[in-house]
Amino acid sequence: MPSYAICPLSNVPIRSNSSDKSEIVSQLLFGELAEVLETKGRQWAKIRCIWDNYVGWVAANQLKAITPSELSVFREHFAYSLELFQPLMADNEVIPVVMGARLPNFDGMRFALDNTVYTFSGQAVFPEHIKPSAEFILKIARRYLHAPFLHGGRSPMGIDAAGFIQMVFKIANIALPREAAQQVYIGTAVDFVEQSMPGDVAFFENRTGRITHCGIILPDAEVIHAFGSVRIDKIDHYGIYDRSEKRYTHRLRVVRRMLKTEATPKQVKRRVSGHIPNQVELF
Repeated sequence: MPSYAICPLSNVPIRSNSSDKSEIVSQLLFGELAEVLETKGRQWAKIRCIWDNYVGWVAANQLKAITPSELSVFREHFAYSLELFQPLMADNEVIPVVMGARLPNFDGMRFALDNTVYTFSGQAVFPEHIKPSAEFILKIARRYLHAPFLHGGRSPMGIDAAGFIQMVFKIANIALPREAAQQVYIGTAVDFVEQSMPGDVAFFENRTGRITHCGIILPDAEVIHAFGSVRIDKIDHYGIYDRSEKRYTHRLRVVRRMLKTEATPKQVKRRVSGHIPNQVELF
């Protein structure tokens, strides 16, 4: 019979191998669920993340085993924390959680886990109350502004480009894969960046043509993305333009629309004449 686990800590590293020295490839946030595929001694568990099927290794003492019946309840009944940081309060303990953490079987004020009752007094949202929209996507995205870049990160304490996209859309109740090279196959293509709308996702390629970066389109020909930190830059048909360095940093490959067609805010404007000088460094 398969075994399952829940993340009982603020955030937990998922590694490429069963070693503290191996690369951090993703993270589990509080309340997220996983299937345990195999174990290595008592120290390591190879897991498959329930929400995106991502596979990696987690220290066994950073997981809490749950039953199949608990898994069923926790999958269907939960809320997302919308607070950048907020403590869970219990009688004798405090657990800080970050935005996007899952509050299992939350009743609007509290929930129980492992016979401990936790109170959450911050802002939270139930998936069934979410109506995905460009406005909601942009509000969530902007909350991550200035979060430091961290390869494998998925929290305001540290986040990478694909993790940023995944988390914003996850909170909006839209499931996306973990990697940019997988996310690019979701949604519908937008023919030209000038036709893109706020909430669309732009994907960028390296010199070999591999998708390595992504960001969310904002109004006024801007994009919010994780590069050094979550930041806002200009975008046009070439790619992302860093105004402070006066150069392009990422080459645009394609724009994808993840949201269903709706009455969205006005389309992203064409770049303002004179915004980008004629003589600039291209990538």
